[in-house]
Amino acid sequence: MNIIETLKNEMLLEAKAVTKATEYIDSHAEDAFNLILNCKGKVVLTGMGKTGIIARKISATLASTGTTSIFLHAAEGIHGDLGMLKKEDVVIAISYSGNTKEVLDLIPYIKFLKIPLISITGKLESQLALASDAVINGTVPLEYEPLGLVPTSSTTVALAIGDALAIALLRARNFEEKDYAQFHPGGTIGKKLLLRVKDLMHKGDDLPIVNADTMMYEAISVMTEKKLGCTTVIEENGTMIGIITDGDLRRILQKRKGEIIELLAIELMTHNPVNVDSEMLAVEALNIMENHNITMLPVVNTKDQPVGLLHMHDLIKAGVVG
Repeated sequence: MNIIETLKNEMLLEAKAVTKATEYIDSHAEDAFNLILNCKGKVVLTGMGKTGIIARKISATLASTGTTSIFLHAAEGIHGDLGMLKKEDVVIAISYSGNTKEVLDLIPYIKFLKIPLISITGKLESQLALASDAVINGTVPLEYEPLGLVPTSSTTVALAIGDALAIALLRARNFEEKDYAQFHPGGTIGKKLLLRVKDLMHKGDDLPIVNADTMMYEAISVMTEKKLGCTTVIEENGTMIGIITDGDLRRILQKRKGEIIELLAIELMTHNPVNVDSEMLAVEALNIMENHNITMLPVVNTKDQPVGLLHMHDLIKAGVVG
């Protein structure tokens, strides 16, 4: 057996199953979509075994894209978990055979509460399908499943249907990247879209500041103490007029052979450095750093007074970069 060819063939088979399933998407699927879109409660996914795992994943995708959703284990449902269900909910039951006992056992209570029932199944004449308010056809050819028994292509099709519903709902609700970030504050997307400069910048006693007439040996001492590799330079009124970085010092030492520590900060500083506002999104500050090929950004207030410093390392550490 050629392992590589076997792997490719099985993957292509599942891809074909999903492609074939698109031919079955019709007005019944649209009915299911509308039930979910108009749901005033939560969307409850249920299933058993491998389809139960798929149901859990679909529920997680819905929840992360603006549709309140939970997973109800079919077997646990009849042992107390049916208390999760409310009249305002919609239930999506996944069972390829449509005759999974644990799933069928939930139907009487679902009907008692008059909760809309959507099924994703490969058997349109099954008990589940006949009891459903909307049926999404997830049929796959028998030969697409190993030995005609192992759920592989059928679970892939069910998952694809769930993902398609989630994306359709996302678009119908004008769900945007910033909305997605609200549900993922700990992830890279959330950090990129929610963190602001003020959340990451060095400020207060950690902020290196020297006056324009400060001698360079004193300025270097401040840079060393604050350990940020730079210092802002201000006028008497507190307005920032420049910045001195470690890189500036190296470049100056290469150009000037004489002593520089007796010079004033204003003589060696970079005038009018790029700066940002503390309310700016961290990802925007990152873009500015990349565009100007710098690793440190002064942060100023409305009076152009320095209130913080943002270092590229801070963005990396917070997960904004990457």
